[in-house]
Amino acid sequence: MRGLVLGGGGLAGISWTTGLLHGLAEAGLDLPGTADHILGTSAGATVAGQLASGLPLAELHLRQTDPARQNHEIVPPLETLGTLLEALAVLQAEITDPAELRRRIGRLALDTDTVPAADRRAVIADRLPVHDWPSRPLTLTAVDADTGEPRTFDRHSGVPLVDAVAASCAIPGIWPTVEIDGHRYMDGGIRTCTNADLMTGQQTVLVIAPMPDPNLPVELETLRAGGTALAITPDEDALASFGVNPLDTTVRAPAAEAGRAQARQVADQVRKLWT
Repeated sequence: MRGLVLGGGGLAGISWTTGLLHGLAEAGLDLPGTADHILGTSAGATVAGQLASGLPLAELHLRQTDPARQNHEIVPPLETLGTLLEALAVLQAEITDPAELRRRIGRLALDTDTVPAADRRAVIADRLPVHDWPSRPLTLTAVDADTGEPRTFDRHSGVPLVDAVAASCAIPGIWPTVEIDGHRYMDGGIRTCTNADLMTGQQTVLVIAPMPDPNLPVELETLRAGGTALAITPDEDALASFGVNPLDTTVRAPAAEAGRAQARQVADQVRKLWT
């Protein structure tokens, strides 16, 4: 059993992950097509939802690099992102309990005025070539903004794919929370950037992690207790392509090409794990 974990990282993370998967496919490694289970968080939820369409990776890559194929996005000002990062840093310095930290971040998410929920949902809908869950196992993560409890969505949850992706991508203080079944949900990356530890039970797990996360080494050890696991993170060229604002649409093409180029460097390592 092989699991593919796709982590968060904004528009840059979507593009880099797509480029990386496309480059690996060019090297003969069709990871989405051969994975038994895909787990997506935030940007990774978007990529997972796009993969569910069945479109070839080459086409999904073009949707990142070709301006004529790129979907409409709402770009928050850089100062808004900076304010959020400062607020998160203060909370992380004050609160050591992870559950309480998630609740406090949830309070921030609920109290912050953002773009209208309908406008944000339209962006997510535009990102996804199809709006139906695939028949194969796909799990997306989110966090309850009121309780701080993590939540996972799949095709058995009775939740539309667009809403599940929107919830997983709802960066607190940037995007509106997403109401599902009377609960308000925020970005799944508030738990961890990949939530890779939820993929236990798979013999082989590849984690694609666009953002640094201090939880990742521990999660990899958890996975390795039951099998083999490998994480791929952006190289220096990829990080440079992300720019100063990973939510800016201008990063899409360079990040996708950086991911595609990096795939050539890591293909042998991934092949050893996956095949």
